[in-house]
Amino acid sequence: MAPNCISLLVFFITIFAFSTIVESSSRARMYLESECRLAMYPDLCVRTLLPYVDKSGILSPQRLAQLTLASCLSKARVTKTYVDTLAHKLNDTGNFGEYQALVTCMHQIDNGVNQIMQSLKELQHMGSDGDENFVWHESNVQSWVSAALTDITTCIDGISGDGIGRREKAMMEARFFNVKQLASNSLMMFSRFTTKFRASRGIKNP
Repeated sequence: MAPNCISLLVFFITIFAFSTIVESSSRARMYLESECRLAMYPDLCVRTLLPYVDKSGILSPQRLAQLTLASCLSKARVTKTYVDTLAHKLNDTGNFGEYQALVTCMHQIDNGVNQIMQSLKELQHMGSDGDENFVWHESNVQSWVSAALTDITTCIDGISGDGIGRREKAMMEARFFNVKQLASNSLMMFSRFTTKFRASRGIKNP
């Protein structure tokens, strides 16, 4: 009887733990769906942030903005590495026209990566060095992320020849589009943070 009782107890404990995890995940998703509802790509916004909310609970608007921007930076870096690899391949095979087009694209996405990285550093300081500097930080982040979005958008436009295979070009376009989506969502989450911060501190719009 004792082994059966122990097995039954373990079974109920397992069911309870599983139910708790499911309930916690459901609450986290509902919370993020509310936070991401104004994003241009709300489903992507929720998927991006859900792993962090599950671990840390409800996050501040600033932290949510940081996480979306950090995810954008990570994807931009991966995309840059892919473009670099493809450019070297084209150079080695003698497709110099397409190689030059990719070199231009590489410069643009490199600028975009740097701008996103600067924005993330700027965002980390916002609110910690006085309200008088908040507007200045805000302007910097908005300008840099917007510029990065422009660079990422125009990068793919110069790749139109036949030197790049259909598969490679399709993969490039998918990667660039994903970075654009994340950058767009980052701007929205950043706007939510700045709006709430201004309201809490009584900071006027510039």
